Amino acid sequence: MPVSARETRDLVAQWAFDARPILGRFHLWLEGVDITWVRGESAKEFTTDISFMEGGMERLLAVTGAVTALGTRLFGRYGAGRSLDKAGLNQAKKEADAISAYAMSESLWYLSRQLPENHAIMVCMGEGLMPKAGETPEMGSNPQLGFGRVYARPSVARWLDRRVMRLLNHENYDWEAFYRDIKAAGITVWGAAIDTLENTSRFSKGAETGPMTILHLFDQPLAITRPYEGYMGNLFLPRAVADRAAEASILLSFRTPRAQVMQALRMTYPDIAPERIHVWTLGGKSRVTRISGLWQEWAELGAHVVEDGFPLPTGMAAFNESGTYAPTFCVGPYEQDGERHLFLVDGYAASAEAIQAVSLAPMLGLAAYITPFTSTFEVPYDRERLVMALDPDGGDFPARLGQVLGQAVDAATVERFRAMILDARDAGIPLNTPMLDADDFFPEKKWDVLAVSGYMCPDPYSGAPGVEEVEPGLYRVTVRLASARGDKRITFTLRLAETLEQSWLIFNPLLSRFMGGEDYQKRPVRISDSGRIRNELQTLCSEALEFPQQDHIRVHFDRIPPEVIPPASQVKLREILHWYKETHPLWFSWLEIAEAETR
Repeated sequence: MPVSARETRDLVAQWAFDARPILGRFHLWLEGVDITWVRGESAKEFTTDISFMEGGMERLLAVTGAVTALGTRLFGRYGAGRSLDKAGLNQAKKEADAISAYAMSESLWYLSRQLPENHAIMVCMGEGLMPKAGETPEMGSNPQLGFGRVYARPSVARWLDRRVMRLLNHENYDWEAFYRDIKAAGITVWGAAIDTLENTSRFSKGAETGPMTILHLFDQPLAITRPYEGYMGNLFLPRAVADRAAEASILLSFRTPRAQVMQALRMTYPDIAPERIHVWTLGGKSRVTRISGLWQEWAELGAHVVEDGFPLPTGMAAFNESGTYAPTFCVGPYEQDGERHLFLVDGYAASAEAIQAVSLAPMLGLAAYITPFTSTFEVPYDRERLVMALDPDGGDFPARLGQVLGQAVDAATVERFRAMILDARDAGIPLNTPMLDADDFFPEKKWDVLAVSGYMCPDPYSGAPGVEEVEPGLYRVTVRLASARGDKRITFTLRLAETLEQSWLIFNPLLSRFMGGEDYQKRPVRISDSGRIRNELQTLCSEALEFPQQDHIRVHFDRIPPEVIPPASQVKLREILHWYKETHPLWFSWLEIAEAETR
C-alpha cells in the first residue's frame, strides 16, 4: 500500500520524538524511516508492539542499534588493521570495540531515563572478555559491556549496583538471594546479552561484509552471577526436524551422533539429498583440533561443510572465520536452481553469541542444542562436554581428566582445566546436565526477548545492507528488530548535525580523547563526567578494576596489559585520573588509584 507524504512525515516525527534522547546526545537529525516486515502480521506503525515493552522503548532500542552501527562504521577506523602485524591488528580491534561499546553504553544510559521508575537494564553477558582463536591471553580483554553494568534511573541504579557488588564480593550472597531481593523490592530487571561489535577482526581488516552490533534484551535477568565468557557447542536445526525425530524416537542433542541427525534430516526432507545439506561451522587452522572431527563426520555422511565464499540465497558469500550469530537467521530449507537445499549450523560459539542465538531459535522456528565447552582449543568437540562435567573438587579429578583427555596430565594442566570448570560453575553456568536450552538461563523459565541487530556492513545471511553514505553527512543505517511476535527491518536516514571532526569527539570516550591529546584541564567539567569516566573505565579496562567497598572502584595499573592500553597512554591515564580526583574530590569520591604497582 503506498504511503502518503503526510504519513511519511508523521512517521518520522513520531520516531524522532521517541528517540530524541539518543539523537540529541549524538547530535543527529532523523530524516527518514522505512519499515519492512520480515515476519509476523504487518501492522501500521505505532498501532502494535512486537515485544514485552511498549513501543516507545522498542524505538529507542532500534535507534541504539543504528547509532552504534553508524558511529562504529564512521569513527571505529574501519580497515585500519588491514596491513598491520598481529599486535597492530589487535590494537586496531580494541579501538573499534571502544567506539562501539561507548556508543551503545551512552545510548543505553540516555534511553534508561525513559524506563518506568522501577525498571532497570542489567548486562548479564558480554562479548570481549577473553581472547578468541588466533589471539593470545596476554592481549587482554577488549572494550566491552560486560556483566553487572546497570542502566536505570539514579535511585534504582544505585540500589541495583549495590546488590551486584554484593553478588561479586560476598560468598554468602548468591543468585537466589540476589533475585529474591529484586522481587521483594518490586524492581523489574531486564537482562541483556551484548556484543557491541561482532566480527571485529573483519571490521578492522576492512572486510566488505559481516560487522554488526547485537543487543538481546530479556524480560528478566539471566541467572549469571559474575563476568563470564567461554565457549559452547551448538547445533541449530529446523523445529520440524526435532519434531520428526521425536516421532521416530530419535533423541537429538549436541551429543547425538551426526549419522542420527542426518537420519532425522532425511526423514523430514526426503527430497533434499545429502550433498544439498549445507552445514555451517567455524573454520580455519586454529579450529582443527577442536572440530575437524565434526567436519569429517558430516563429510562422510555426504553433507557439504560450508567453506569460505559459499554462495548464500541472499546472493552474498558466506564466511566462516568468525560470526556464529548471524548464520542462525539462515537455518532452514530454501530453493535454488529448481532444487531444495537445507542450511544448518553446527560446531561451537562464544558463550554470549550462543545465548543470543539460542534465544533466537523459538522465534525463527528452530530447535537449538547447546552444551558448555572449555576455554581452550586443544580438546576435540566430542570430549569437551565430558571435561566440563567433571567434578573439579573430587580427589579423583586428575585421573578422570587424564582419562577424558586420553593422555597423562601434569599438575599445571590439572589446575588449568580445574580453573575453567570452576569459572563456569561460579558464574552459574549449568554443568551437570547433558544438554542446555535457553530456559536454563532464566529464573522464571518462561521468558521473552527483543533482538536488536545493527549492520555496519552488509550481512550475507539476512541480506541486510550496511551503513550507506547518501551524500556527505547523510547516511542510511539498517536495524533489525526480532521477537516472537514479529520481525522488522528498519532503515533510518540520519544526518550528522556537526562536521565529521566534531562528530568524532561526540562518538569517542572522554578518556580516549584525553589520552589522544585533548587538553582535559581546559575542558569544562560537569558532574556527569564522573559517571562517564566511571563507565568508561569499566568498558576500557575491566580486568584492572577492583570493587573494594560500596560504590568504590580501585584501578590497578599493573593489571592493564600493554596490548589493551599502551604504556605511554597508561601514564597519561594515571595523570588524568589523579587530576580529576584532586580537582573534584567530591564528584570522584568513588575513585581509588592503587599506587603500589610493580612491573
